[in-house]
Amino acid sequence: MTVSKIDLLNKQFSRGMFGYSRVEVDQFMMELAEVLGDFADNRKDMRKKVKRLEKTLVEYRQRDETLRDTLMSTQKMVDDLKVAASKEAQLILDEARAKADATVQKGHNRLAQIHEEIEGLKRSRTQFEIQLKGLLNSHLEMLEMSSPERDKVEELESKLKYLKKVD
Repeated sequence: MTVSKIDLLNKQFSRGMFGYSRVEVDQFMMELAEVLGDFADNRKDMRKKVKRLEKTLVEYRQRDETLRDTLMSTQKMVDDLKVAASKEAQLILDEARAKADATVQKGHNRLAQIHEEIEGLKRSRTQFEIQLKGLLNSHLEMLEMSSPERDKVEELESKLKYLKKVD
């Protein structure tokens, strides 16, 4: 049974010789005691439930804070990893560029060296051609100058051939 504030204010007891009817007052008091007991029990249960929920809320808040800290730590680690990876990638790129530049420089140096060698070989060829022409010219001059001697050699050769035939 439930008793409201309005029920209490509007409740009227019948009157007897010595005041209100004792049976009605006792019966009403029993009903009120039962209702107040139910409310007290209900209130006690609600307080236990509120304490349990508050404890659970504290646990959830701690978990939330832990998760938030974990997320922030993870985000910081991810950011740090990104920065480190970016720096490492830049170092690798710089090193690769330096190696590429060194290789290109070696290629240019080798190309210049080959051009110098080619120029040296051209000079050597030109000197050889000049020397060969000089030698050929001097031999040609010798051949043209020694016509009388050549005639003598031919004459001796023919005599030698004759002598060989005679023997």
